[in-house]
Amino acid sequence: MKPATYIKVAIITLITQQSIAQEEKKATNLADTKYTIENCVNHFEVEKATKTKVGYQYWFGDKNFTEENTLKMSIVEPGKSTHAPHHHPEEEFFYILEGSATFFLDGKTIVAGPNTSLYCPPNVEHGISNAGNTELKYLVIKKDLR
Repeated sequence: MKPATYIKVAIITLITQQSIAQEEKKATNLADTKYTIENCVNHFEVEKATKTKVGYQYWFGDKNFTEENTLKMSIVEPGKSTHAPHHHPEEEFFYILEGSATFFLDGKTIVAGPNTSLYCPPNVEHGISNAGNTELKYLVIKKDLR
């Protein structure tokens, strides 16, 4: 084998070992998590929300706390979106709480209002933006594929 091949194999082996170690650390951290009524009930507190470039977001349950699901509330200013249409291997649900949303899925759009759920299948291009003149508030429910 050429020296460059040895280096490539060593780098791939190192990256693989680091990835396995990170996954084992995550599994250990979750196994050590003690779930109590105090940390399993999460009330929205605006001062704990994270500011974004188009509004803010609040994690009710993130991947560091749950075993595989996440729950986030996103608040988006009028005429804005959190990001451009995209796709990922995880399925995802949006649930509109307040406002009006333009939902993009696989080349088509629809406008939806409160008490509407929007499903994004795995690996399908999708996006959501604020179609109204008030804040758009919606939940994002997603499985964490660690």
